[in-house]
Amino acid sequence: MRFAYFGTSTFAVPALERLAESVVLVVTQPDRPSGRGHRLQPTPVKVKALELGLPVETPEKARDLEFVERIRSLDLDALIVAAYGQILSVKLLESARNGGINLHGSILPKYRGAAPIQRAILEGEMETGVTLMQMDKGMDTGDMIDIVRTVIQPDETYGELQDRLAQLAADQVADWAPRLARGDYPRTIQNSSSATHAAKVEKSEAELSVLRPAKGEYDRFRAFTPAPGAFLTLPEGSLRIHEARLGPGGISAGRLEQRSEGWALGFCDGSLILKTVQPAGKRAMAAEDYVNGARIRSGDQLVNPSESE
Repeated sequence: MRFAYFGTSTFAVPALERLAESVVLVVTQPDRPSGRGHRLQPTPVKVKALELGLPVETPEKARDLEFVERIRSLDLDALIVAAYGQILSVKLLESARNGGINLHGSILPKYRGAAPIQRAILEGEMETGVTLMQMDKGMDTGDMIDIVRTVIQPDETYGELQDRLAQLAADQVADWAPRLARGDYPRTIQNSSSATHAAKVEKSEAELSVLRPAKGEYDRFRAFTPAPGAFLTLPEGSLRIHEARLGPGGISAGRLEQRSEGWALGFCDGSLILKTVQPAGKRAMAAEDYVNGARIRSGDQLVNPSESE
């Protein structure tokens, strides 16, 4: 088996590990500035590939003809793609005998696009999965080869669910690898009339509003934890929410009350128990430590509802 592996994020790491012996080349995004010092940082896939002793290339544009010819020269059975972050051209897909095979983090045709895991949680879905699919010129529109399904746990965050799906994807592609190399696999056309789009996440979407129901805002918190990070806007600045749980009802919107479960913030219907928070410019801390430091008392108005939208 001869594969080129295209991937960038942590979602793509487990599958790379499982396929390593059959990977001729790893392709990932270029190093990007990150952190306080804005130093160039390699992608998680590049870090893992170097650990495994695999050759790595980081083209700025994988569709460039020179790079396509480089891939064609490798005599590949297929391109295996997982959370790569660039659209692959038809010419690049055609550079391997069996084209490109993608590991997509949803049950297609639902949640085609850049953020399928976050969007599924945000929409309150109870089930998701990984679709192994044949790539074509569209955005996640190709024929489906296999689907692995899993229940979304009620308190599961994006980060936790992504890690689980990454392991499912790794098992899935490892099981199918010999047939993918031979071109011996089924293909089922997607029902495009049932398709939904999982747009790229904007940071502004992660802002919680006490004017909306607690259940929906808890799903919002889960969908955007750990990235880009759910937050509340307070008079003194933003308050990032690192850990939270659904809480009891009977608390006015924006009011913070101490309950047996912890510090509960009221929404228009229900509350969230704040567990770990991070005020702007400070470290993450237990909600109790934040409350004590800010001299907040049970029943105080933490968020002004009129300023929460």
